[in-house]
Formats: sequence, C-alpha cells, structure tokens
Amino acid sequence: MAESANAPTSEDSYAVSVEGADIKYRVYEDHLDGARAVILGRLRSRTAVTVHAVKDVSFSVAVGESIGVVGSNGSGKSTLLRGIAGLQSLDAGRIRVRGDAHLLGVAAALKPSLSGRRNVVLGGLAMGLSRSEVEAAMPEIIEFSGLDDAMARPMNTYSSGMRARLAFSIATMQVPDVLLIDEALAVGDKEFRERSLKKIRSIQERAGTVMMVTHNLNEIRRTCTRALWINQGVLVEDGPVEDVLHSYETSTL
Repeated sequence: MAESANAPTSEDSYAVSVEGADIKYRVYEDHLDGARAVILGRLRSRTAVTVHAVKDVSFSVAVGESIGVVGSNGSGKSTLLRGIAGLQSLDAGRIRVRGDAHLLGVAAALKPSLSGRRNVVLGGLAMGLSRSEVEAAMPEIIEFSGLDDAMARPMNTYSSGMRARLAFSIATMQVPDVLLIDEALAVGDKEFRERSLKKIRSIQERAGTVMMVTHNLNEIRRTCTRALWINQGVLVEDGPVEDVLHSYETSTL
C-alpha cells in the first residue's frame, strides 16, 4: 500500500517512488431480463467483475518535477493517482511518497449544502491551517476563483465549472509536497485555465512536485518536462514530453 517515507532513505531525492504497483478492484454488472425488466428496473442478477486497472507499474518522480500522464479513457491513469494519494490500496508492489500527496479532481470532496466560503474554511482546516490563516487567505481565494458574491451561496447552486474553480483554489491554498491533478483543469473557462497553469508553475518554483492527468496535451506541453503513457494499465513509455506525446499521438494502440 502507499506509505509515507518519513525516515531518511536512499530515495530522499524522490518525491514519489512507484515499484511494481498492481491495482485491481471489483465492480458489479447488473443483468436485466429483457425490455420489460429494463422498463421496470428489475434485476435478474449481478455479476462481480475484477478490473485490473494498473499492471506492474514502476517509476520515480524527483522532488520539484512536473509530470504529465496520458492515455485513453479507462487506461488506469486516475486509479494510479488514487494509489499515489493513498486512496486506493495496492494488490502488489509499493508506493512511497515523501511528504503529503494531495489529489485534486473534478469530484473533489466539497459539501454541497454549505456555502463556498464555508467550504474554504473546512478545506483549510483539514489541510492543517489555523482559522486565522484561512481567513487571511480568503481574499486571494475569492479573487483567484472569481466567485465573488457566489461565495456566500450554497455549493449546490454552483455550476460544474464554479465548483472546479473553488476546488482548485482550496487545494492550492497551501503548497503540498505532491500535487496530483486529475482532469481538474478541463472544466474551467479559458481564463481560469490560464490562471491555474500559472499557479501550477508557482508551485513548481516552490519545489512542489506535480503529476497531471489530462486529455489536453497542450497543457502537458506547457507545464511538464516529462510524460508517462499508460495503456490498459501498463506503462508503455516514460520520457521527455515531446517524445512520449509523439508516440501517443501516432500510436495505433
């Protein structure tokens, strides 16, 4: 399983070390008996299916490095990030993280019934900030997210783009040791995506490590110096951004 490398080791130059990671999980498929059953919603049976999402993947990420992860839908990219964040258990192998890894995704855990401002407070406290530190950061968060008066409204009145902007603003309130981004920049408008990319670069400059999963290859070109290509759970290629993206874009896999 993922573990925090607190004691000094020979891997201290690495922020993340993934060694032979293997991740499987079970899902259940519903079987319906004909068109009438579909209409009535009557289930005939449920079958458990094992998904082998990540297969013997190994790589290391240096402190301060920014890496883009590419692959088709269902290739295991998001599952890998969840494993690094400690949110998904491993069936084999080991993942070591130096410090704290924070996963930022479009489905970030915000409280829909609470206001944007209240979500900022709860998010900041969960990250270990004091109430005064959160309040001091509030004006910058409001300006960065562009939510203004909407901060006083419940989150369930927000559009998906507004929620994503707030989630990103909260996640980057404090620079994490390792920031894991799972398609979180895909739902914002062009202006916000530009601001987000600038924020990511500032995190890199402060020795933060970034791993980004996105289908927008231009964001990887602009932000990352290295890329991983995962296909059907297998690490196909690991190298300079342009080399990996060229292989990915011209592949018939």
